[in-house]
Amino acid sequence: MHKTPEFSDLLRLIDERSTAFRAAVASAPDLDVPVPTCPGWTVFDLVRHLGEGRRNWAATVAAGPGVVSRTMAVDVPPAPREREALLEWMAASTRELLDALREAGPDRGCWVGWGDSQSPATCGAVARHQVQEIAVHTYDAQLAAGAPRPLPEEVAVDGVEEFQFTCCATTSAWPHDPAVVDYHVTEGRSWRLRLSADGARVVRLPAADEDPGAVDMSARASASDLVLAFYGRVPADRLEVEGDVRVLDQLVAWEPE
Repeated sequence: MHKTPEFSDLLRLIDERSTAFRAAVASAPDLDVPVPTCPGWTVFDLVRHLGEGRRNWAATVAAGPGVVSRTMAVDVPPAPREREALLEWMAASTRELLDALREAGPDRGCWVGWGDSQSPATCGAVARHQVQEIAVHTYDAQLAAGAPRPLPEEVAVDGVEEFQFTCCATTSAWPHDPAVVDYHVTEGRSWRLRLSADGARVVRLPAADEDPGAVDMSARASASDLVLAFYGRVPADRLEVEGDVRVLDQLVAWEPE
């Protein structure tokens, strides 16, 4: 049975993926190398984006539950153009985020950007999402450096659920015919996404009240490929899709209100 990682494990994974990200940046031919999965960005742009974002999230977590948005002014030192200095700047960004999360703990509320999803507005949920953001951008950096690697299994398996709970689940009405989508990972986990006029909701499988035959479409892949497909990093043809493939196209195009 899949369990959400403990808060301490999430902090460890943030640190590990951030270290892998910096290693990929260090191995890139130079900072002006383009990032294929982030059109228009160079490696420098990617580092600046990730570093500034982690400092902003650190400030959001530290501000506590009384802050309702991330529009607060955050004093972020500019990203240096020299590689060693940039790597240290990135490491400091990670430390700020980890320090803020440790100080807050997993249960304290804070502003989040996912509204009516199935992920709570807590610092623990922020940490869980940060693992995925950093992991996917680590893949981006590795690809730019010419040595992409699958997401680690521990990260990817939880990432399938985290993406569904945070980025897919919503109370916004599904604008098409009701549909049921199952996701299976080769590591042995499965989830069901139900789409209807009431929105989108996700459950772990097996579930006692779910009919195993009531599926319009299913997708199977390694957890890494599934997460990278969710984030548009690898094409959908990396997935083994069965059933009504139109549902997949509709999901990709859907922008809930």
